[in-house]
Amino acid sequence: MRFARPLLFSLLPFFGACQMFAEKAPAPAANLVRLQGVLSVDADRVMFSPCGEKRRFALVDGGATGLLPEAANLAADGPGPLFADVRASMGATSVPGADGQLDLHTLYRVQREGHGCEDINFKRLLLRASGHEPDWSVSVSTQGLVLDRPGQPSLALPYMEEQLPDGRFNLSSEANGQRLELWVAPQRCVDGMSGAVQHLSAELRLDGKPHRGCAAFGGARND
Repeated sequence: MRFARPLLFSLLPFFGACQMFAEKAPAPAANLVRLQGVLSVDADRVMFSPCGEKRRFALVDGGATGLLPEAANLAADGPGPLFADVRASMGATSVPGADGQLDLHTLYRVQREGHGCEDINFKRLLLRASGHEPDWSVSVSTQGLVLDRPGQPSLALPYMEEQLPDGRFNLSSEANGQRLELWVAPQRCVDGMSGAVQHLSAELRLDGKPHRGCAAFGGARND
């Protein structure tokens, strides 16, 4: 699926403040891997253990993605593991107790609560967006989108997708007399309730009424 060509997908139920992220100069694509895992913060050092593994990697960022200060802020809220979804290149390290080094390229999200290593739907999702007041979440795959709201049944819809300037895009659907639009932009976004940081801002519009939130790519999309 590419945003340059709007497509209509079949229906199949399946299951704020923002600022631009700066990135390092792109590393060779062959050297980059997408990883999800658990972060541990020890003094000024952040270690990363991929989901389901015992290996530990020292993280090197240089301030390009903002992961290190974001992780430190979340860790300051109390004890417990943090979850991160990143794209990085692997290399050797001299850090004691580390199995290697991760040079960060992209931070998709870092959080204490919510979907982490146990998220069974992550690999098939293209996008997940959510917001509060009122609470809402949208899960997007190649087969459709699902809108969830407390106290209401899940709403599964086909959608059209359009690419916009500056990396922004729009998903839209109209069914049963209701129009849904999801506007997404490549901007750092902080969940005001959980403190989770994601790499996309989102605005859900239901029949023209806006609801702001944050979003991140799922495992089926690596842009």
